[in-house]
Amino acid sequence: MSDSLPHRIAIVGATGAVGLEALAILAERAVSADRIGAFASPRSVGTTVPYADGHVPIQQITPDAWHAFDTAIFCVDAQTSRRLAPPALRAGVTVIDNSSAFRLDPRVPLVVPEINAELLDDRPTLVANPNCSTILLLTALEPIRRSFSIERITLSTYQAVSGAGLEAIAELRDQTRAALDAKPRAPRVFPHPCAFNVFPHESPRDEHGYTQEERKIIDESAKIWPAEIPISPTCVRVPVERAHSQAIVADLAEPITREQAEHALRIAPAVRLMTDSDPTPLQATGKDDILIGRVRIDPTDPRRLLLWVCADQLRKGAALNAIQIAEHLHRNRPTAAQPDRPAMPRNPSPHSLAST
Repeated sequence: MSDSLPHRIAIVGATGAVGLEALAILAERAVSADRIGAFASPRSVGTTVPYADGHVPIQQITPDAWHAFDTAIFCVDAQTSRRLAPPALRAGVTVIDNSSAFRLDPRVPLVVPEINAELLDDRPTLVANPNCSTILLLTALEPIRRSFSIERITLSTYQAVSGAGLEAIAELRDQTRAALDAKPRAPRVFPHPCAFNVFPHESPRDEHGYTQEERKIIDESAKIWPAEIPISPTCVRVPVERAHSQAIVADLAEPITREQAEHALRIAPAVRLMTDSDPTPLQATGKDDILIGRVRIDPTDPRRLLLWVCADQLRKGAALNAIQIAEHLHRNRPTAAQPDRPAMPRNPSPHSLAST
């Protein structure tokens, strides 16, 4: 499977939760270590991260470093992505960014391959990865949207602490031990204790009271789907280490039966319908597929479909989606009879990005 990916791949933010997951997926695809470049902050340079049966060294990010790579997968925050993307693009590197930096930029495609892979056919050199909750919601509902017109979505998310990074996982473990020992443990990553507790998503709120996480789902879905569908999300942090869950209510334009919904989901890519048991975050951890269960039709309204979804947000919600984008771009690379891509990207220019 390693031939399906670019020859040289840089993982930027390789010591974080998403970066480590990206490395694990590349190792599963039998990409040899000499094709991988692992980059992180200066304090990590000189250390190593696990890769396959060994380790790869953390390298320093310099302007000259980009010239050794075809593709860079950014697993860093938005501010860092805005700083690093222009020099990488100028060096001719294709950048797939996991942060929110470029998601709503009209010049940058926002891609979930199972939904809008056609945006990659022109081989853009900067592609944005959607927010994890957006990816999970839209991938789960895409087979329904294609077969039945969706008029409105009401969403409740139950988000694992790993969505906030490795320090959040450590905080959950520390607080759990402390709580079991009847010892106080003040939160550091989150505004509230995360052990034995739930609370609204910790991201900032806008003037309407929506958290930034909820706003991402609304705005990104409007960009990815061809027609804007109203979405009312409520995002909640729960004491789960890994894998997000979602309770989805989709109001359709016409009545639907459970059998029709299950058929559409059963044959769809990237999802796995579960009818014998209910999905859980533990079942979803480490899996590529989005697990869907509890398919129900509201007995008071046959146009209302309810789903329960669990998925590993570090994989399909982040690292795996980015790697699938890289695979698609690699498949569409020029043949020997075609001119190679220009060093400067088609979308947008790195100089214009520097000012965003």
